[in-house]
Amino acid sequence: MMRDQAETMFTEDHRLGDIVVKFPQAGDIFKRYHIDFCCGGDQPLSEAIAEHSIDGSSLLKELNERYREAVRQGIEITDWSKASMEQLIHHIVNRHHAYLNKVFPPMSELTAKILRVHGENHGQVLSQVHRLFSQLRTDMEQHMIAEEQSVFLQIIDYEQIRTPGKLGAVIAAVEKLDQEHEATGDIVKMMRKVTDNYALPEDACATYAYVFEKLEELETDIFQHIHLENNILFNRLLNERLLPSE
Repeated sequence: MMRDQAETMFTEDHRLGDIVVKFPQAGDIFKRYHIDFCCGGDQPLSEAIAEHSIDGSSLLKELNERYREAVRQGIEITDWSKASMEQLIHHIVNRHHAYLNKVFPPMSELTAKILRVHGENHGQVLSQVHRLFSQLRTDMEQHMIAEEQSVFLQIIDYEQIRTPGKLGAVIAAVEKLDQEHEATGDIVKMMRKVTDNYALPEDACATYAYVFEKLEELETDIFQHIHLENNILFNRLLNERLLPSE
């Protein structure tokens, strides 16, 4: 649980992933600025500010004020960096995998529906949305199966009985998953780009608006999902590789 001291301050030198590990609400702030804190978690905040031409002082002010307010209010936030790897894996599967498995089927139907209904006027955008979403679903379903049936089980086994051989095998597996995360992040960001940040046309019906709302919700969940894996779970394993042998 988060019980950090109010005087703790974030600076432009902090890495994006480390900020969100310490203060998960920072993810909402970064998302609003279109800052990739999951796949780009190793990037210093200063680089993200320069890349997106952001007013760094305003961003830091908001980030630190929101953090101090959370501390003052005593907001309880699970610090997944302190949980066991097995606990974090169960959270990822039960929260994020379950969410994707629930939303993928109806959203596949809805992205096809709005393409059929509004394709005449907005086909260029909606055909890309349909194609990108279909690719995202295919990639993520295969990715999650690999995690649940193989890699996550390897990690849990390694955490119970640590050996250099097990660690090497797990790291090789998570490095492949990390590459897949990069591809997923690219698809999600491309969907935002082709929709002009999910802007609705004047003739958008309720279904059109609902689909764009759910796609933004999906983006938020995927960013948090990948953040937990890349910046906490995988980093922990990579850091263990650097520890001296006993």
